[in-house]
Amino acid sequence: MRILLTGATGVIGTETAGTLRAAADTPRHVLVRTARRAPDAGVVPWPIGQRPAPAELGGHWDVIVHTAASTRWTMTRSEALAANVEPLRAVLALAGRDTHLVHVSTAYVAGERAADGTGFDGYRNGYEWSKAVCEEIVRQEHRGPLTIVRPPLVVGRRRDGRIARFSGPYTLLHALVSGLAAVVVGDPEGFAEISPVDEVADAVAGAALGAPPRAPRTEIVAAGTRALRLSALIDVTCTALNAFRAAHGAPPIAHPPIIPPDTWTRFFLPLADRWLSPFQAEAVKLLAMFQSYTGMAAPFTPTRPVRDPASAMTTAVHHWATRKPRLALAEPRPWTLLPEDASPPRNPPGTRPM
Repeated sequence: MRILLTGATGVIGTETAGTLRAAADTPRHVLVRTARRAPDAGVVPWPIGQRPAPAELGGHWDVIVHTAASTRWTMTRSEALAANVEPLRAVLALAGRDTHLVHVSTAYVAGERAADGTGFDGYRNGYEWSKAVCEEIVRQEHRGPLTIVRPPLVVGRRRDGRIARFSGPYTLLHALVSGLAAVVVGDPEGFAEISPVDEVADAVAGAALGAPPRAPRTEIVAAGTRALRLSALIDVTCTALNAFRAAHGAPPIAHPPIIPPDTWTRFFLPLADRWLSPFQAEAVKLLAMFQSYTGMAAPFTPTRPVRDPASAMTTAVHHWATRKPRLALAEPRPWTLLPEDASPPRNPPGTRPM
């Protein structure tokens, strides 16, 4: 069986490559990895959607696993189309009528939609919107077997916390130890869906190596009713950070208060925009992007249940702290106020959810 894996150096792609190689390491299987940049000779470089597929990617594919994506929340429509939709069309051009396409999407395409205009058809950002568009395209245009895998926010492996890069939820860790997360905006009882990256990779690899479905199939990786509540997520994260800090002689960090979104928007946000330093204001807005991801009114309904997300988060935090001890042991700096005539804060930078 000939398998093509796109995005092979990304968070999910890296883990999936390892899982596929471990499970499919026989003469019957050939795994070809491709990515925008090739860190080693085993990866075929291909800026998907920008250049034609290289000759090495020609021929028939039994399975194409498409994990390549830009996950920035700050993309415009045109940027999201170029980053996610055009690469998908390039991948579809490589698929035959009997090619099993395993397309990695995001669980949040089925999440809560905004009633007011967001510029993205009710989706919260260009990333979600473009992944929803991609799902529509693969369902309409791919004539072969199709499996869509929808993961939530992704953290490190369950057994050791390892992950290809620290993004998405790890922004919260940095903010907590630096003091930038003086408050957390959200509903304390809201659901926060996370999954270890190895369990997402297991779902993707299982689909790739299993029997192709007769009808399009959707796999949802989530904890469902066992998902952490926002208050529990903050408690688990701070407890794990403080255990690491105590072991290294550093004082504990405080658990930040959780402020309801309405209270934050109506009262605190105007003050933050006016009085916080530009860097602090950017951090506040950056963390606010997590609000809708960590305070859902209802959890997802999984087909691939994530067990005990609290222990997975604890392991992920410990691994992050071990890899970044200077940050993990830093002394949090309290918020400071600017003089009334200080310059206004800049726009927040982009971030990545998974």
